[in-house]
Amino acid sequence: MLRFLKALSFLLALTALSVFITSCGSSSTQIRFVNAIRDDATPLDIEVNGGKIFTDVGFFGYQPSSGYTKTSSGSVTIAGVNTGTTTQVFSSSASLGSAQYTLVATGTITGTNGSAVQLLSIPDNNTVPAVGDVEFRVINAAPSTQNAAVDIYIIANGGNGGIQPPATISALAYTQASGYITFPFNSLGSGYTMYVTSTGTTNPIFSQVLPSPTNSIRTLVLTDVQNGSSLNSLAVELSDLN
Repeated sequence: MLRFLKALSFLLALTALSVFITSCGSSSTQIRFVNAIRDDATPLDIEVNGGKIFTDVGFFGYQPSSGYTKTSSGSVTIAGVNTGTTTQVFSSSASLGSAQYTLVATGTITGTNGSAVQLLSIPDNNTVPAVGDVEFRVINAAPSTQNAAVDIYIIANGGNGGIQPPATISALAYTQASGYITFPFNSLGSGYTMYVTSTGTTNPIFSQVLPSPTNSIRTLVLTDVQNGSSLNSLAVELSDLN
């Protein structure tokens, strides 16, 4: 009996170890990268712990073109170098868990107005919305707003209400990401329109139509115009889901 109990204990220990190893092996970190550095004229290669993971990402560009790319988890060093050279534009540490992340490089290389390059590491949640719903999230990566936050209005196309407070997302500051905002299926028209205004006003700085199939998730990244100091009239639109 004693020998049987010892064998059983050993078997249980092996099973627990196997479950642990399997669990560790199945975890993964997935990332995508957006280049919002407004004065970066040269596309970037992106390295994680010295290994190249994305290449030739120009301003207002992102990779991969859809979905995510697997990479190392834990405490990692993420660097951007000018494509085809060893000239480093930025280097930043990040703590990445077993999840999906949107990485956004923003700011300016020259450090004008006190804004150097910053790397935003933002966890994503791409759980499928309830049947018929759509979700939007906004990331403010526009250095020109560092002293003046923006309001975001997302309004169903086909309605007659216009821009009416309260804002969908209020006072979104530079380098901040909003939460996911859920909307029901738009039976009035085709998709939604995003209006970006100065905080506390309803006068649009710019607007952008957002096609939105049912059960979709979209992330909108606000940037400045390249080599300028004002908001771009178009946001980077990432199709998180559907």
